[in-house]
Amino acid sequence: MLTMIPFEPHRFQSAAAHYLAGRPAYAPRLIRQVAERCGLRNTDRVLDLGSGPGQLAVAFAPLVGAVVAMDPEPQMLAIAGKAAAEAGVEITSVNGSSYDLAPSQGRFRLVTIGRAFHWMDRVDTLQRLDAMIEADGAVALFGHKHPKVPDNAWLDAYEALIDRYAADDRGLHRSPDWIRHEAVLLDSPFNQLETIGVIERRQTAVETLVERALSMSTTSRGKIGDKADALAQAIRETMTVHARNGILVEVVQSNALLAWRSAH
Repeated sequence: MLTMIPFEPHRFQSAAAHYLAGRPAYAPRLIRQVAERCGLRNTDRVLDLGSGPGQLAVAFAPLVGAVVAMDPEPQMLAIAGKAAAEAGVEITSVNGSSYDLAPSQGRFRLVTIGRAFHWMDRVDTLQRLDAMIEADGAVALFGHKHPKVPDNAWLDAYEALIDRYAADDRGLHRSPDWIRHEAVLLDSPFNQLETIGVIERRQTAVETLVERALSMSTTSRGKIGDKADALAQAIRETMTVHARNGILVEVVQSNALLAWRSAH
């Protein structure tokens, strides 16, 4: 039986303000490559499901006709709307979760999901999307990871701090028994899979790593309370040996897992 994480619509309420400042941005080159591979046109509609503060919604907006950003947390949608305005693009915000997906919301050429699929009932979500995605359309799961390279030597110490301060619910998706997204997709209508990855070396401020910790559901202020201040200070002190003038080097791999129907 597929393991599911209990649905908490306001899981990221206190994390919302820190998300854009802390989470690694998706490489613009990855966005362009996904758009090209999916054959996106300026008449197409894109749904950014579990949009958070709109990283993907804003990135795809200049490339298509319309983007809908859907998220259960109103604060996330408010930030997404502000980010779109600052970028000079238009998105439509919808307060809702994967459980609210319905054909009445229209058809989409692409549905993007960034760092959020593991919070959903994945089987149910894909079944719902099957009735909403165009015949030649796709699902794209976005994420990032840190390659094991010397520039990322600081990462082990950082993750150890996160683990030390995190609330008990580190997430079922981190369990050895967790069924990977690829396996779920292979058993769904969207079973033709491809991956695209872009690796970049970036300059990252130590304060960005503080924001990143506060953007996580397990170490947000709403989850760990006053311990968040201690975590922030511990990050600053621990990262000092890795940083120069408050900046360290981070190598990030932005990934997209693309999934089409068999007829593709």
